[in-house]
Amino acid sequence: MTAPVRTRFAPSPTGMPQVGNMRTAIFDWLFARHCGGKFILRIEDTDRERIVPGAVETIMEGLRWLGLDWDEGPYFQSERLHLYKEAAERLVREGYAYYCYCSPERLEKMRQEQIARKQPPGYDRTCRNLTARERADYEAAGIKPVIRFRVPDGGKTTFTDTIYGEVTFENNTIDDFVMLKSDGYPTYHLASVVDDHAMKITHVIRGEEWLSSTPRHILLYQALGYEPPQYVHTPLILGPDRSKLSKRHGAKSILEYREEGYLPEAMLNFLVLIGWSLDDKTEIISRDDLIKYFTLERISKTSAVFNIEKLNWMNGVYIRSLNVEDFTMRALPFLEKGLPPEAKRPLDIAYVRRVMPLVQERVKKLTEVPALTKFFFVETLDYPAELLIAKNMTRQNTLHALEVSLKRLSELASFDETVLENLLRPLAEELGLKTGQLFSVLRTAVTGETATPPLFQTMAVLGKDRCLRRISLALEKLRN
Repeated sequence: MTAPVRTRFAPSPTGMPQVGNMRTAIFDWLFARHCGGKFILRIEDTDRERIVPGAVETIMEGLRWLGLDWDEGPYFQSERLHLYKEAAERLVREGYAYYCYCSPERLEKMRQEQIARKQPPGYDRTCRNLTARERADYEAAGIKPVIRFRVPDGGKTTFTDTIYGEVTFENNTIDDFVMLKSDGYPTYHLASVVDDHAMKITHVIRGEEWLSSTPRHILLYQALGYEPPQYVHTPLILGPDRSKLSKRHGAKSILEYREEGYLPEAMLNFLVLIGWSLDDKTEIISRDDLIKYFTLERISKTSAVFNIEKLNWMNGVYIRSLNVEDFTMRALPFLEKGLPPEAKRPLDIAYVRRVMPLVQERVKKLTEVPALTKFFFVETLDYPAELLIAKNMTRQNTLHALEVSLKRLSELASFDETVLENLLRPLAEELGLKTGQLFSVLRTAVTGETATPPLFQTMAVLGKDRCLRRISLALEKLRN
């Protein structure tokens, strides 16, 4: 194709945008950006009964979160009904389509009889060759018809798909499908073809579940005299058990991943690699490199697995790559929401900025930050006294270690990590303890936890007054 590349993301607002939808949007966006083309957003809102309130806003918010900016739109199909009506009526005039007056009840009975005979369900073409008089009688009875496409009786329909190559369907396997419903709204088949032509779409990238619908679209293109776009049918996304991706595997709204503490750049990187690869080894790819290297030819033909463990690992890699300021600002909303009520709000950003580097290496999702840092923000620690007693220690030598540590720490003029290390390492030997034993006792006393960031840095950030107060309370707890 010599025309400028134009791709479209055309979701239906009948549900919230799932990872499969967003993977399609990412492929569309990357290909348009790679080719210096245009990415168009179109909302296919013709199924009026199934529209979910708020879905359109969520779709657009999900795209913005992932950084998928669109060049045109959003276009709404519900505002373009006249275009579909004109196309359908033109096809009737030219003999490519016809009015069908069959009632839903008749169609349902027909389908049930076909199933009982083990025939593939499909329209039996009852209205295909009605006389003018028969049509007039139906109209006089007030029956509003649908418009069906007149599929050729024989022959084949062939098209070339970027992923699957040449694909051929026998026309006798395609029924006379509905293009325009009796309420004036089009079906997907007609609306997508009319809009893709009107919007000069060059590449239609969509899931492989639409492969079997493509011959209908090719027939419509031929009948309307339009040049069809290049079709690119992408592989399905499967769960780890290789069944269809479901909620339990991770098929949820893209914004749920945002609420769970995933970074948009990690999500983008992860979703691209479900069905596409740069090579056989590269996992972490920047947005700029994805744009630079993305080609349709590297999309896989085989279904790909959604691996939540890989996503968690990748998100951790991206979190560790953030600078302190960026990590702080991204973690802040999760801290405000996730810390216990007794944590003083609004949080002191300068203090948060000191805390964040201590946990950054351990975080895989931003939702984990409150639990990992809680002891920095609350005054009262709640833990059982026996937690203070380290391995191979007794209550008595734990008390002694805390008493001596309290005294020595209170005498310090400076409380930075170097001073603390220079005091506490020799103190362990003086007390006849391993450094790990003393540090374990002090860690529990000042944090209430047994696993924390490095002890000296933690104590330095907590500050002298708070550490002394907590060691005093630990002594009380152990004595009682």
